[in-house]
Amino acid sequence: MTADTGRPAYEDNRSFLVGLARAFAGALIFSLPMLMTMEMWWIGFTMTPWRLVLLLVLLIPLLVGLSVVSGFKTNASLRDDIADAFVAIAVAVVMSAVILGIFKVLSFDMPAREVIGKIALQSFPAAIGAMLARDQLGEKSAESMQRQDSMTYGQELFLMAVGALFLGLNVAPTEEMVLLSYMMDPWREIALLLLSLVLMHAFVYAVELPGGSKPPGGVGFWSLFLRFTVVGYVIVLAICLYLLWTFGRTDGTGLAEIISATVVLGFPCAIGAAAARLIL
Repeated sequence: MTADTGRPAYEDNRSFLVGLARAFAGALIFSLPMLMTMEMWWIGFTMTPWRLVLLLVLLIPLLVGLSVVSGFKTNASLRDDIADAFVAIAVAVVMSAVILGIFKVLSFDMPAREVIGKIALQSFPAAIGAMLARDQLGEKSAESMQRQDSMTYGQELFLMAVGALFLGLNVAPTEEMVLLSYMMDPWREIALLLLSLVLMHAFVYAVELPGGSKPPGGVGFWSLFLRFTVVGYVIVLAICLYLLWTFGRTDGTGLAEIISATVVLGFPCAIGAAAARLIL
């Protein structure tokens, strides 16, 4: 019997292995589109190293926050949440290396910088998937469901940010984001911005999708729209601008083009933020 749980050691070992298997599956599911995207292979090698380092540094508090809101399990302390974050990163690194190696995107004759860059970039979305694996692939406990139903305002905004980041990572590295921003005129961009706001609010509060947020009692439309949808969209645009900068899409580009690309990328990111309760 183990001293801390009172269960046989083999049950704890089995639970640990099942958790690792779910984490690996979650990492693969969340990162598969990016594992098979050519731009992500090249960006991992060509992007400025300190931008990649900054992205990975930001990953740690992001995973810790996810562990608190919707992680492997309800942890008793911040130290456990930090430990879960590093477990998710380790699983993501191993999974990314294995899959990229099978695809022959990685090989033994490549420079170390290229190998590390490709694995590190792919590990970002994979670690998010690994962290959320239990919630998505395992049976949700009553405690877990209660925890998600009682989120604070800040936690709701945080989850929206993660949803925007996850979906944005799928499309931000592609050339199509820049191409669309060049093709669209200002009126279409304004229309896309308004459509993003409308869909964000509708996804979260209007169409009552399973897993969506329920409006607090006695709170009016405009209060919800301003506090959640508008604030959430501002966060979405900030994330879009950061992703475009990280992947070098803003380098040597004028302010008007940057704003245009941010609005275009803001559309899928807004959907990701609105549907965060469903996809996360």
